[in-house]
This record gives sequence, C-alpha cells and structure tokens, in this order.
Amino acid sequence: MTETPQRNPRPLRVLAAMSGGVDSAVAAARAAEAGHDVTGVHLALSANPQSFRTGARGCCTIEDSRDARRAADVIGIPFYVWDLAERFREDVVEDFVAEYEAGRTPNPCLRCNEKIKFAALLDKALALGFDAVCTGHYAQVIVNEDGTRELHRASDMAKDQSYVLGVLDDKQLAHAMFPLGDTVTTKDEIRAEAERRGLAVARKPDSHDICFIADGDTQGFLAGRLGRAEGDIVDESGTKVGTHEGAYGFTIGQRKGLRIGTPAPDGKPRYVLDISPVTNTVTVGPAASLDVSGLTAVKPRWCGAAPSGPGTYTAQLRAHGGETEVTAEPVDDDALDVTFTNPVRGVAPGQAIVLYDGTRVVGSATIASTRRATASVA
Repeated sequence: MTETPQRNPRPLRVLAAMSGGVDSAVAAARAAEAGHDVTGVHLALSANPQSFRTGARGCCTIEDSRDARRAADVIGIPFYVWDLAERFREDVVEDFVAEYEAGRTPNPCLRCNEKIKFAALLDKALALGFDAVCTGHYAQVIVNEDGTRELHRASDMAKDQSYVLGVLDDKQLAHAMFPLGDTVTTKDEIRAEAERRGLAVARKPDSHDICFIADGDTQGFLAGRLGRAEGDIVDESGTKVGTHEGAYGFTIGQRKGLRIGTPAPDGKPRYVLDISPVTNTVTVGPAASLDVSGLTAVKPRWCGAAPSGPGTYTAQLRAHGGETEVTAEPVDDDALDVTFTNPVRGVAPGQAIVLYDGTRVVGSATIASTRRATASVA
C-alpha cells in the first residue's frame, strides 16, 4: 500500500494550539502559508497562571499567552485564549497526584496531549466547525491510498515526539496536523525560520519541566498535596536501612536522594526497586535487580486497528528513551502482555509503553506491573 505524507486537497479550517514557544508558532505559520484558514488559540491551563513556571519557559504562563498573541499578530491570524483550567486540573494535575500516591510514575505531558489538546480542545474545535488541530509536535501523519491515517515518527529522530502522541486514537488522528514533522531540520534551523518570519519567540528557551510545578520541586509539590508520611526504606530481605517522608517521593530506578545511612554489603550503589503505598515502604537493592523481562500494561489505545494476536514490535518506554524489541499480545480489550527480547532496566508502573512497527506508531498502554528477569548481570 502506497503511503504519502499528510496532504489535503482543499484548504482546511485549522485551529493552531499556540503555547507561546517557537515550535507552535512556526507550525501555525507554516499552516497559514500552506493556504489553510488558521486561527490561533492559547490554552489557559491554570486559574492562577502566576503559579505556573515562569521565565520564558514556553508553556502555560501569562507571558506565554502574550508571546503567543504577538506571534499570531505577526502571522496575521485571529487569536483567542481559551480557559481549560478546570479540565486541566482534573485530568492532568489530579491524575498526576493520584498516580504518585498509588506508587506509580506518570507522564503528565502525555496525559495533557490525550485529555486536553486532542480531547477537550479537539472536541471544542470540531463543534465550532474547524477541520483540524495543529500543534508544534515533531511527528508525521501519513495518509494511505484508502484514506486511512497512520502516526509515524518525525523525519528527524533527534526531535521525534511521537511517544507522547501515542495516545491518539483514529478519530483524533484524523483531525491532527503536525507541520514540523516531515521536515529534516535542526532546532537552530527552526529558530532561524522563526527569525525570518519576524517571530519574537525565535530565541525563547524550550520548556522541559512540569509546567504546573512552579519551582521544579516535584517532591515538595506532592508533599503539599499528600502530606508527609514517614515510612521505612528496606532492602530485598526486608531489613530496614533508612526512613523516608513519603513513598510518593520516589520512582523506580532512582539512585540519588535515598538518604540511606547503612552501606550495601558489596559497597555498590542501591536503587529503588519497589514502592508500596499500602505499607508506605520503599524497597532498594542492586542495579541488577532492576532488570525486567516483561510487563503487563492496561488501557491500550490503538492508532488504527487493534492487533488480533501476538506480534513483534519495537517499544519505547520513556519520552527520551531508545527502542527495544518486544513481543506484545492483547490479553483482552483492556490489557496487553509484553515480553522483552532482552531484559530492560528500571521500568516503572505508571509509565507509558508505545509500540512501533518501523516508524509507525501502533499504539500505547499504561504499564501496570513488571516481571523481574530471573537472571541478571550487574
């Protein structure tokens, strides 16, 4: 079957999500230059935007909304600010807190793409008569001869963001536009393009942090929401080796900040192996004990038809991680069993696993549990 990059036979009514950063501004400009009828919108995601991260981060602050408005003025497109603060609080912030409280490690940016940009925003856009939502993500939509669409990695793997878009279903994919995904350009070239277009955000720093944690202190943020709860840090035998002020402050694979006074018998570093919110206990051990041979994931979302049986894919387990070969099989409509060809280290429940067939995104699911490798080498 022949595949071609996303092309549209007629101009579309496009709603461009403009964060206030350079990528979304250039994406909106490219969509307008392609002849589409583009309207810019900035999402107000906090009832108190001053509580979000400031300093030209390019996401959700008051200054970001102003940067987005200035960019829209330069491009020559209408611009609005939409208040989605309550939806963001419920679907992203509260989910983030609940996941950590349950001993899992969530990805709030992935949840924001699923629940806000391609659910709440897209639903509102379609209701208002728009054809597509445009963002500055680096990914590609491929249209097949039969009209079906596929989500693929960006042409430039160094900037690929398909991992955080792996939650998109068929309906959402049909109305998604990523103008930056099919061009092999460096970030410096994107910034140079923004300068040529007269966009003041050309040299604005990228956003890398969680936007709703203003000072970057995730543990402090969680402590403020969940309270401090002292518990034990134990080794694999159950022997107490330290204490903590809240199990939610740890993630699987963590090495720093354990505050363990007793050294390991072999003198080697210890890592977080398990987090039990029920007993408020954190288990630590050697790096080799982080190796897992497989996992069970829940709530799969497929970018197309769901696989009917086992298949061999590559999988990505973190937003900036590499790929690993796996065999995956749907157990039922709500679960996925995954086996790694080679053991993988430090996989945490709550993270997303995204499956790929070449560059095509097959789908994603949330890791519920892992199976420890029976034989590991440090």
